[in-house]
Amino acid sequence: MPTRLARMPDPRFVAVRGTAMRVIALILFATACSAAGACAPKPSTPIAAPFPTASPAATTSPAATTPASASPTSSSAASESADGSAKAGIVEIGWVGDTTPGSKYGSPPRNGRALFEEVRKQLMAPDLMVGNLEGTFGEGGASKSDRPGSEDSYSFQAPPKNAESLAWAGFDVMSLANNHAFDYFEKGLSATRKALAANGIADTGLPGQITIREANGVKVAFVAFSPYRWNASLADIASASKLVRKAKGQADVVVVLMHAGAEGADKTRTPTGAEKAYGEFRGDPRAFSHAMVDAGASLVLGSGPHVIRGIERYNGKLIAYSLGNFAGWGNFSRSGDLALSGLLTVRVNKSGEVLGGRWLSLKLADPGVPGVDKKNTSAKMVEKLSASDFKDTFQMDSKGNFGPGK
Repeated sequence: MPTRLARMPDPRFVAVRGTAMRVIALILFATACSAAGACAPKPSTPIAAPFPTASPAATTSPAATTPASASPTSSSAASESADGSAKAGIVEIGWVGDTTPGSKYGSPPRNGRALFEEVRKQLMAPDLMVGNLEGTFGEGGASKSDRPGSEDSYSFQAPPKNAESLAWAGFDVMSLANNHAFDYFEKGLSATRKALAANGIADTGLPGQITIREANGVKVAFVAFSPYRWNASLADIASASKLVRKAKGQADVVVVLMHAGAEGADKTRTPTGAEKAYGEFRGDPRAFSHAMVDAGASLVLGSGPHVIRGIERYNGKLIAYSLGNFAGWGNFSRSGDLALSGLLTVRVNKSGEVLGGRWLSLKLADPGVPGVDKKNTSAKMVEKLSASDFKDTFQMDSKGNFGPGK
């Protein structure tokens, strides 16, 4: 979404402090969850210890930003995949597109859980589930919509307690690399990070930030980029490549998350060259993604266009340019291609090789809740777009399953 945010009713839219203290906080949270019968960790994902949260002053300074990381509290035996095969040394990573936890159009009931109830089972399945958080957690305060001349802009905010719904749904990492992460400025960004951390969810996307999670004995580094100053910049490809190489030195697998590309119902094709939206530079998605793979990334996962784009196989690695809108209470269109979405899961081994995966077709229903589309509409769409836009891609079957490629 643009810095000026969604222009409703545009047709595209509708309406440490000390280790002891952190451990105590985690124990109290776990106890509360246990009493409520909620928040149980995914069987296939190790429970992560709390990780440091940068201060508001550090969020926009590359030198001051502390990379957030989380490591398992204990090593676990090899987890089992859906078909029962052991996955030691192999990690399954899930990715969904734009997710807005709340806005002026309302906040999802049941502390946000209503937004994910239809697909919770599917979100819980990957070893590491990742999403793009287009919005903030907080309680009021100044927003960029309050500035003169910002009448057509929107600032997205949900109560901090609703961050629990992301953990309940199965998310492990949320990307803050987008324009809405700064809707309530530094204070809002800091509050959002604190709400995520309180629920055991890592974030990524700040300048210089490398976020590391581990599953099945595989260390995975997440780095995220956008065109905006509060994020690691995708405009500076040389610096971005340097950060990815640094991440590769700290982990087995590197996953790059990017918020890039023009947006709208007519932007399903991935062009060559730089893109713009609302007069803003939105990166050169192809050039950026290729450079990230060349620097060591196994996966490049995109968001931003609000519609589905194709998947490219580049040097044996996977680039998904956009998965469209995933979930938003009343602020995303539910018609045509704008209602189509997907849950992409990719299996990667400890050497960073892509072994295959699946595109699960989703569709938004009123008021913006994702559900599984048994007609596999978006899988068919992405397969067609991939074949049209790229020389090399992954061949999908009728249900969206694909192997490692040629």
